[in-house]
Amino acid sequence: MLYYLYELLAEHDIPGLGMFPYLSFRSGAAIILSLVITLAFGKKMIRLLQRKQIGEEVRDLGLEGQLQKKGTPTMGGLIILAAIIIPTLLFARLDNIYILLMLITTAFLGLIGFIDDYIKVFLKNKEGLAGKFKILGQVSLGLFVAATLFLSDEVKVRQHVQSDSGTDLTQVITDPVTGERSTKFVTEDVKSTKTTIPFFKRNEFDYQWLVAFAGNASSWLKWVIYAVAIILIITAVSNAANLTDGIDGLAAGTSAISGVTLGVLAYVSGNIIYADYLNIMYIPSIGELTVFIAAFIGATIGFLWYNSFPAQVFMGDTGSLALGGILAVFSVIIRKEILIPLLCGIFLIENLSVVIQVSWFKYTKKKYGEGRRVLLMSPIHHHYQKKGIPESKITTRFWIVGILLAVLTIVTLKIR
Repeated sequence: MLYYLYELLAEHDIPGLGMFPYLSFRSGAAIILSLVITLAFGKKMIRLLQRKQIGEEVRDLGLEGQLQKKGTPTMGGLIILAAIIIPTLLFARLDNIYILLMLITTAFLGLIGFIDDYIKVFLKNKEGLAGKFKILGQVSLGLFVAATLFLSDEVKVRQHVQSDSGTDLTQVITDPVTGERSTKFVTEDVKSTKTTIPFFKRNEFDYQWLVAFAGNASSWLKWVIYAVAIILIITAVSNAANLTDGIDGLAAGTSAISGVTLGVLAYVSGNIIYADYLNIMYIPSIGELTVFIAAFIGATIGFLWYNSFPAQVFMGDTGSLALGGILAVFSVIIRKEILIPLLCGIFLIENLSVVIQVSWFKYTKKKYGEGRRVLLMSPIHHHYQKKGIPESKITTRFWIVGILLAVLTIVTLKIR
């Protein structure tokens, strides 16, 4: 909103106003305001939740210190949502399709999580919102995201124009001042289902390749495959973030690390100079997302002020479902979704630990008459708790692994 105020006042010579068009300034302002919102209003929100007796219902799972968390305020994800949405509304350009898509994602998944928490806390139903309704919501969001990327004329990527023989066309440019001649590739902005694949020299993968056998039908069938992929990604990452939110500070800290990485990827993908230097896909108008991800980083880091061990508030499904969904949709938009297993490696490990544990238990129960476990308890962070490792140390070590994975994700820009 403030960007449009700047446009109205641009003709006036107001000191400092000239900084507003710059992404770096607006991103910095977004992260600062996000931190202010979480730190200044977080405590008031916690007190409100305590007065309303919106506390966590804790089941006795035999974990050290677990019962001490009973009554800790939950639904703190409302703090995160406010700290993301408000700075984005103020500092981002609201005519940008990618910003609108991220705001809708944040609000929609936050609403699903809120309904789940409301049923648990106020209706005293420990099961919360039925799983099928959560999945239905995530699938609906996936379809909406896919439809937007397909139908919007603003969603395009820049690619080299190729000749009939498959080689990239070039043109000679003459500098009007120096007269020097240089060669550059001929490019065009097109709608595409291409994405980035790591570790390969020509690091682009097109979903159309999966349906090449369909001939002319592949031109529309590729969007069906693309939509299915988006739905699976959103559902998987959103639920994985929900599983990771099991010990103090783990989900928020891990999300912050992933957010910083996505911010770097979005910035270089939206900057034609850096994209050309790194030889990666340039996506027009995508740079505006750095304002959104800056608010996201500020919200998750600020929330850690109250959520770090021992937690004064839990984010609940209101926060965890939204955080996972945001990371998923953001990755899809900047065409880096294939990097998610690396970028969100902690979420992947947590998810796999549950799948392996449940699958092995069912298999052994059917075969031997009694269920056997691979881990002492799943998700895997509870396994380490069962082994007697302090909760704060588990969280810190998971953060370290997350940082290593984040660095490796960024390094894939050059290692091919």
